[in-house]
Amino acid sequence: MSEKKEPNILDGFKAFLMRGNVVDLAVAVVIGAAFSDIVNSVVKGIINPLVGAFGTQNLDGYSSCLKGRCTGSGDTATGVQILWGSVLGATLTFLITAAVVYFLMVLPMSKYLARQEARRKAKEGTQEVIEVSELEVLKEIRDALIAQRGSGHDRE
Repeated sequence: MSEKKEPNILDGFKAFLMRGNVVDLAVAVVIGAAFSDIVNSVVKGIINPLVGAFGTQNLDGYSSCLKGRCTGSGDTATGVQILWGSVLGATLTFLITAAVVYFLMVLPMSKYLARQEARRKAKEGTQEVIEVSELEVLKEIRDALIAQRGSGHDRE
């Protein structure tokens, strides 16, 4: 009798880690984390000073009070404070990140893929033209042979 070797847990884990999509995802997470630091630096170093020209550089400082006067902090705070500056800062960070990803990654890649597809179609079109012209030549040869055979039978 042959014994079936049960799969080892470590072998299964190794196979899982060696899948292409898991490795790609890990790389994307690491690059995304580094990219997030760059975007945050751009927001703090460029966007916040530009906004600061019209108000304060710290967007977190923008808020509104809905009920009563907003005084104190933590458990002793009174009033209902809306921190819309934080939301504005996060929105700007998101928009900058999305714009950079689109213009530096998605758009060039889609243009590259479109060029590759156009080259592939052009190559297929050329191949098709060659095949059609070969077919036309073969038809002409066939017709010429039929005409020769037909004229040869007429002589006999």
